Amino acid sequence: MDSLLPFELVAKARDIVEKNRAAGRRVAVAESCTGGLVSAALTEVPGSSAVFEAGYVTYANEAKMSALGVSEDVLSTFGAVSVATAWAMARGALLRSGADVAVAITGIAGPDGGSAAKPVGTVVFARAERGHEDEAIIAGTKCFDPASGRSNIRLQAALCALELLEP
Repeated sequence: MDSLLPFELVAKARDIVEKNRAAGRRVAVAESCTGGLVSAALTEVPGSSAVFEAGYVTYANEAKMSALGVSEDVLSTFGAVSVATAWAMARGALLRSGADVAVAITGIAGPDGGSAAKPVGTVVFARAERGHEDEAIIAGTKCFDPASGRSNIRLQAALCALELLEP
């Protein structure tokens, strides 16, 4: 299949679309550092409209607040790259869409923007499910090698996010 996206990303997205179609589930994605990469991968798959409900690219904090309902208190207390923010993003995507499950990704792809506490390559993931909106299955924080570069960090984050959409 012709694609602008890396083969491994499209292959994983195809697997996720097929599994969620079989399970009768619709999915949503709230993305920050991946900038829509997960949504693009899902929509690269023919027939993904049976599964993919919505994608929210909320790069700026203001967008996280207005589009997903992340509170200013969460952002100012914990920062954009935190479990609290990822959980709020996933919950917001779920509540604002008709999806059965939502995944959120927020992180620091670099090459700048990191700190000692949150170095470049730090990415946080969360998953929320319909019927359990006040609970989140937090996949946690991953630290990708900053030397691998911005594009690779974003690719690895997108692959991890897709894994969280497994039924």
